[in-house]
Amino acid sequence: MSSPSQHSAYASRAASPASSVSAASPSRKQCDFTKLMMAGYDVELKNGNTRDFFVEFNAPKDTPYEGGVYRVHVELPEQYPYVSPSIGFANKIFHPNIDERSGSVCLDVINQTWTPLYSLVNVFEVFIPQLLIYPNPTDPLNSEAASLLMRDKDKYNEKCKQYVLEHAQPREGVGTGGEDNDDNSSVLSGNDGIVSDLDLDLED
Repeated sequence: MSSPSQHSAYASRAASPASSVSAASPSRKQCDFTKLMMAGYDVELKNGNTRDFFVEFNAPKDTPYEGGVYRVHVELPEQYPYVSPSIGFANKIFHPNIDERSGSVCLDVINQTWTPLYSLVNVFEVFIPQLLIYPNPTDPLNSEAASLLMRDKDKYNEKCKQYVLEHAQPREGVGTGGEDNDDNSSVLSGNDGIVSDLDLDLED
């Protein structure tokens, strides 16, 4: 694995099968975005752009992150779904495979083995939950977390829970994790039943 310094601010986009792959149809982006909201996820658009947004993600139960509400930044490249989305945690999380400062995620299915068969729903219902359930301390972006997990799992769990209390608690009137929402952002709730009425900015 490459060193943490070689990782971008967010999970690296997987290389396309061929450099000649043209930009994907906006209909696929719209379909995946709509399915994400229909699955019940709250989404915060940046400047009304559905290619650059934040998703509210609730940590899986029976993990030291249980109860945490995370603001996950998603960027869809022009060639999505042939090229993977960029994924990163906006609020701090203590995890061996997530860089604490940048939020960059070390996850093979995002960085290396992405295929167009995957979707945004897969990212939030399978890939990220599995990352939190099964941390890999042998392939770390956060060496402190990896070392603590291997040395003393109980203390590791305690520190994870401490980070949840400090950085992943939703508060009224502010963004997930206690951060103010961008003035140019708009929040859409997947539970409002308004998905079909969205005026999506999907121009490439």
